[in-house]
Amino acid sequence: MNKPIITVIGSINMDLVTVAARFPNQGETILGKQFLTTPGGKGANQAVAAARLGANVRMIGAVGEDTFGKELLRSLRNGGISIQDVKPVTHEHTGIASITISEQDNRIIVVPGANHALTPEDLDKCESIIAQSDVCLLQLEIPIPVVERAVSLAHRHGVRVIVNPAPAQPLSPSVLEQVDFLTPNEHERALLFAGIDEGKFVNKLIVTEGAKGVRIWQDGQEQLIPSFRVPVVDTTGAGDTFNGALAVALAEGKPLDEACRFANAAAALSVTKLGAQAGMPTREDVESFLAKQKGNQG
Repeated sequence: MNKPIITVIGSINMDLVTVAARFPNQGETILGKQFLTTPGGKGANQAVAAARLGANVRMIGAVGEDTFGKELLRSLRNGGISIQDVKPVTHEHTGIASITISEQDNRIIVVPGANHALTPEDLDKCESIIAQSDVCLLQLEIPIPVVERAVSLAHRHGVRVIVNPAPAQPLSPSVLEQVDFLTPNEHERALLFAGIDEGKFVNKLIVTEGAKGVRIWQDGQEQLIPSFRVPVVDTTGAGDTFNGALAVALAEGKPLDEACRFANAAAALSVTKLGAQAGMPTREDVESFLAKQKGNQG
């Protein structure tokens, strides 16, 4: 089978990660346990997840011409991801995310930097790349007009589009109508459909609900795809792993429920290791994990 072609349009950040026994209170200073810098950004994370799972991945985004930018491009290239459409930006620093990990959870502040220098015109230059894709995958750490242009171009060429609406922002009716799937968590779902009739779009919804699993609708019928129980080390990047895996599974023609189960397995494996991209599993990892789960059920 030919490798599916996934085009990821989104953010590329350096994650500045601090691990602590607990989160500090307002105005409080505490000592941390560990600090590391690791490649991140929702777009880059999802690209890495898809590449690890066997897809041919192309990245469209922007980085600054600084040390972090060079390091992130090298990391993407080493991961087998095409970076020819990543734009170098001279007037902005590379995006960063400040992440604190504690109590099996995280708190994150993103400073977009060069990610917000991406323009709709940049997308127009990449129209042929988008047209050749099996799936286009987007998030909202880049300007909304860029998301709108990407969705429009993909829709024009009949390319399936997944939008992960994070961080949560309103999307125009035209975007909601043209996308194939929306993958919010419960909080993002509430913001996404504030003042909008969710019922019109329910068959496009794939709602991630953390430890409970993923909620989908097919022909109006609601179904919960349960998650897998694993020891949790770091939840950073779990949602991105899910989205990258979902894109691969759908591009390969898997039915929606089977694609979500595959993506759940990938996300579960990702939380067993520290770091967003460092914890992302390979195709072999996921298939082995699913085989064991099936064996346990038998």
